[in-house]
Amino acid sequence: MAEFKIDQTLDCTGLLCPMPIVKTSKTIKGMQVGEILQMTSTDAGSMPDIKAWARQTGHELLSAEQEDAEYKFVVKKTR
Repeated sequence: MAEFKIDQTLDCTGLLCPMPIVKTSKTIKGMQVGEILQMTSTDAGSMPDIKAWARQTGHELLSAEQEDAEYKFVVKKTR
């Protein structure tokens, strides 16, 4: 995973769709523009879901990686 200055982390391991996206959305709403969130999930559906969510909301998906059964995402709040 590339290095980013992570401002906040969110652990969504063990949660199933749609909860990782719901919690990501709620968390990013409480952050300042330009801050970076790292979210970790074990739900395989998170990979397509977070990409679609980023496109729909306009937030920047900086990184989306899978490590074994764990998915890690880095999102920058843009608005």
